[in-house]
Amino acid sequence: MQFLDSPPPFLFFTGKGGVGKTSIACATALHLVSLGRKVLLVSTDPASNVGQVFGQTIGNRITEIAGVPGLCALEIDPQAAAAAYREKIAGPVRGVLPDSVVRGIEEQLSGACTTEIAAFDEFTALLTDRAIRTAHDHVVFDTAPTGHTIRLLQLPGAWTGFLEAGKGDASCLGPLAGLDKQRDRYGRAVEALADPTQTRLVLVARAQDSALGEVARTHGELDAIGLCDQYLVVNGVMPADGAEGDAVAGAIRRREQAALRDRPDVLRHLPIDEVSLKPFDMVGLEALRTLFAPSIPAADLPATGDLAAFAAPRLSSLVDAIAADGPGLVMLMGKGGVGKTTLAAAIAVALAERGHPVHLSTSDPAAHLAETLDGSLANLTVGRIDPHVESERYRRQVLETRGGALDAQGRALLEEDLRSPCTEEIAVFQAFSRVIGRADAEFVVMDTAPTGHTLLLLDATGAYHREAQRQAKGSLAPALTPLMRLRDGRRTKVILVTLAETTPILEATELQADLRRAGIEPWAWIVNDCVAAAVPTSALLRRRARNEIAAIGRLSAIGVARRAIVPLQLAEPTGIDGLSGLSGAA
Repeated sequence: MQFLDSPPPFLFFTGKGGVGKTSIACATALHLVSLGRKVLLVSTDPASNVGQVFGQTIGNRITEIAGVPGLCALEIDPQAAAAAYREKIAGPVRGVLPDSVVRGIEEQLSGACTTEIAAFDEFTALLTDRAIRTAHDHVVFDTAPTGHTIRLLQLPGAWTGFLEAGKGDASCLGPLAGLDKQRDRYGRAVEALADPTQTRLVLVARAQDSALGEVARTHGELDAIGLCDQYLVVNGVMPADGAEGDAVAGAIRRREQAALRDRPDVLRHLPIDEVSLKPFDMVGLEALRTLFAPSIPAADLPATGDLAAFAAPRLSSLVDAIAADGPGLVMLMGKGGVGKTTLAAAIAVALAERGHPVHLSTSDPAAHLAETLDGSLANLTVGRIDPHVESERYRRQVLETRGGALDAQGRALLEEDLRSPCTEEIAVFQAFSRVIGRADAEFVVMDTAPTGHTLLLLDATGAYHREAQRQAKGSLAPALTPLMRLRDGRRTKVILVTLAETTPILEATELQADLRRAGIEPWAWIVNDCVAAAVPTSALLRRRARNEIAAIGRLSAIGVARRAIVPLQLAEPTGIDGLSGLSGAA
């Protein structure tokens, strides 16, 4: 593995959920210890399972790993850090300001940016603490901060004064309130991150177009701010011998090799390592020590039981229930790379084929949707929302209104605030809100939707309520805001999309809690690209399928009553026929 050559003191592993960051980080820590180094493994991942991997409780304290002299671990709980951080800011004004104002402050501090900045606040001490450097040769971090967070911390000026003056818009600067005292420590931490003699960034991905596209964006964002010592690790690659004699495994192998061959140009100059797919979960020391080894020959894998008994409700059952309730809004939500666009198109095609008028709207690039549909269908219209165009429109609007009277320092803060992920989400939802009214007369299927935090933040500003009242002036009909419509379970069906793996399911569970906080109850879940439901014959995939079945079985424990399973497809489900097949009963 090239990324293990001459490693510096700090190694950061980053990538989207479910790609195997934790497994790669844990295996790296074990490898370094085997060389006689003293290692501290730190997780800042909200879905951290480092303790589960090593089979012991770790938590928010430095803990020795049993059976591995020289290895310690620490789990920074981002949610707990964010809760403490919120209380530090909102606590002093509770009972002093009106409850509605305090709730608004707490909601502003409830988003992903607060969680990330609070976690960064915790691990900057590890980057700058001399005692940590003395006690350990390497500190291995499972999850790195985004470029957006680092840019925020690099900005000059007083964040607190900027916010108190009411110059900031409702997005991501709120979490920075009160951090001026830590500026010197943050500066030293950011310097360490940008120094290749101290820090190496390892981008972890799967051999999939979406995952490689996501890691390419991360690479560009971090490279632009000076974090240049980057390596690419592609995890879970189907080995050639594991794909022999099985149509499902062969299809996976062909797709992965095509994705690697056509990976984004910005990734081609990076050193790249491939980690082969293993038939077992990365739990326990024995499993971790085999992660970087060659693939296990298929003949050496033990046999598995029959998978035919795996009964799975198919997508057609959800489409039937949607159609039975009549026109309304159908919104698909989930992390990137789980297949929301394809499933939204499949549901729209299935409803149109049943004779219902359908409008499909997506924030994915139009070319991707056109490629997915590859044709036209009676009763189906398609809308295009370009996130870049909508975000730029929103940024210009805010800069012209809020930024007109700002000095250079204030404008720099506002411009960085408007580069946050929240800005795109708000801007896209503004565009979505313009087509929601169509759901009174037809089915409107939307690919992607805002989080509960963004909805509550928008609702707290009153902007949508005021706009609705303005548009309803002179009308006898009561104003109906987008948030009110989304809370109406009779008119709106929110569907969460995930994969049959531990981390994506945990992320979807957190999204469900986020929506419930906004008063929105998800209607159903879809588990996409399920290997077990495709009934593979290869020994490697059959053992992987057993793990999927166990993961799906946990959905009942978290209150998922209505669900559908979509099997992994042998061919990409594109075109009307391919999409129709996804939602078919067979």
